[in-house]
Amino acid sequence: MSRVKPVAWYTVLIGLSLIFIAPLVWMLLTAFKTPGEATRVPPTVFPQEPTAGAFDTLLGNSQTPVLRWFLNSVLAATGQAILVLAVASMAAYALARLEFRGKRVIFAMIIGTLFIPGFVLIIPNFLIVDRFGMLDTLWALIIPGAAGAFGVFFLRQFFLSLPRELEEAAVLEGANAWQIFTRVVLPLSKPALATLAVISFLTNWNDFIWPVYVLFSPSQFTLPPGLAILQGAYTINYPVIMAGALVASIPVLILFMVAQRYVIEGVSRSGLKG
Repeated sequence: MSRVKPVAWYTVLIGLSLIFIAPLVWMLLTAFKTPGEATRVPPTVFPQEPTAGAFDTLLGNSQTPVLRWFLNSVLAATGQAILVLAVASMAAYALARLEFRGKRVIFAMIIGTLFIPGFVLIIPNFLIVDRFGMLDTLWALIIPGAAGAFGVFFLRQFFLSLPRELEEAAVLEGANAWQIFTRVVLPLSKPALATLAVISFLTNWNDFIWPVYVLFSPSQFTLPPGLAILQGAYTINYPVIMAGALVASIPVLILFMVAQRYVIEGVSRSGLKG
């Protein structure tokens, strides 16, 4: 009986893994098919005449500068992740450790913004970005999301789980609040910071609606709105679309594999103390 339970768990885990991996494998195989084979009924699993024509079409078309879109996505997602870490970590530390008048009210207001649908803020954010002259630039994708409430809440919960004795010892050594924050708290918060960085990166990387509103020049597009151009009005070249999706998914998969250990540790520790 003791051996049956582990076997059952492994069977369930393998089944779930196959469910999540199957779309990625199908995307990879379809990218190397011809347009005719990609729409064949019944469908074929493996390409019978493997070809890289979809990638040639994707990367060789001057009207769809995929490599430029890829670079724009990397710059926008990385820039926003860095800004989110800087803003959220300082705000979260103040709300978790410092004492000042109105702290609970401010924290409640920040949490309250989580219940506001993002679509409600599109027009106000658009007007602000327009007023600062950031339309049709990558700054319009980086700056507006730098002060998200989720990052503040997430890091505050993690900071509350850290032992106060470490900070008290730093105070006895003559450290001020900024030194405690930068030399004690942040080094101990690498799992939470890595988790928030990954979440912020992926949120910006996959964003479609906001770039469509604020980017007008094809050279300024990021991958989500750019790859939408690949879908024609009457016909769909599935291998090209799958090739574009494959290009867009590679950095995400690499990022998750590199930061997986930190993400699991950060999520598991962030809710230990409320």
